[in-house]
Amino acid sequence: MDSSFAALWTSLLPIGRDRTTGGYRRFAWTDADMACREWFRDQAASRGLDVEQDRNGNLWAWWGSPGRDAVVTGSHLDSVPDGGAYDGPLGIVSAFAAIDVLRQRGVRPSLPIAVVAFSDEEGARFGVACVGSRLLTGQLSGERARALRDADGFTLAETLTKAGVDHAAIGRDDDALSRIGTFVELHVEQGRGLVDLDRPVGVATSIWPHGRWRFDFTGEANHAGTTLPDDRRDPMLTFASTVLAARTAVEGNDARATFGRVLVDPNGTNAIPSAVTGWLDARARNETTLDDVVADIGAAAAASGESDRVGVAVTSESYTTVTDFDPALRDGIATLIDHAPLLPTAAGHDAGILATAGVPTAMLFVRNPTGVSHSPAEHAEEADCLAGTDALAAVLADLACR
Repeated sequence: MDSSFAALWTSLLPIGRDRTTGGYRRFAWTDADMACREWFRDQAASRGLDVEQDRNGNLWAWWGSPGRDAVVTGSHLDSVPDGGAYDGPLGIVSAFAAIDVLRQRGVRPSLPIAVVAFSDEEGARFGVACVGSRLLTGQLSGERARALRDADGFTLAETLTKAGVDHAAIGRDDDALSRIGTFVELHVEQGRGLVDLDRPVGVATSIWPHGRWRFDFTGEANHAGTTLPDDRRDPMLTFASTVLAARTAVEGNDARATFGRVLVDPNGTNAIPSAVTGWLDARARNETTLDDVVADIGAAAAASGESDRVGVAVTSESYTTVTDFDPALRDGIATLIDHAPLLPTAAGHDAGILATAGVPTAMLFVRNPTGVSHSPAEHAEEADCLAGTDALAAVLADLACR
């Protein structure tokens, strides 16, 4: 493996890794995330890059003076629970390595190049994805963000204060946003498209519409042994029916629906729950299908709740429309890197948030041999990572040396 990429990758790999599962727990603003942020600062400093943290907690490392029309690349450092090593960090490691490649080749960009690490992309701690980029672009208000709470009851406002960030200042940042001329995010592919095409690197065409919905089921706590079936108001039954309804709703549709997180109260083995809360992640190739799928799941939940005498409430927590990446930028990059294949994706990214805000944006994907992601089994071969770095270096040189 290229020494620059290898050194970067090896230095980041141990941070936030669970020794039992092999997965990562780099949740936003925890000790592991703070260690990753310090790693970012160290890597930038070792390359003589100026580092700044914007008012939303995003980190920027600058090659050249910060200014308008900058060519920006990067991704995120946080993870889902027991996530893989590559989702997010590969884009930042590749960005620093690509700058090393350009310097080794004597490239002198005429536009500034920046590496960005967006904060809290996964939303694993506070429940909303892409917090840093959504705040930057104004798609998430400071007021709503400050009120977000984690599982331990801490608000984002309290958490930011502890981390030394002024929570009163978070929100749309026109100064930071105006400096981005183009944004290119490199990411491990979360699927098998490149495997099937036998190509190491691809270019994204669009991101499916997707969102998160909170389902609250309210019943009545009671004794698991003494309460007759007909006397129960068991929200777990309604939740279970809704999970099955989600599977039914996507059958025959080009869509996905997943209940991946659940809270139970009081969460006792010998107690009928009083309440169950489940979070639905739903995605589809187009918005009409997505809306229909979510509506069908909500209707099934309401019908089950009525039968089970359980209250049901559905709240939309986030929604992102279909996102098309800049066609000219996308096609130009695909041609530049050996006519790379074009691929859609059902996964959300900070690149999608910036594209929605009107920033010319593109994405590169690096082949994932199994297609597994959000899991310790997530992987990319060394040769493909280096191919991704070389591709990113070529793109940065093309965009910043005009």
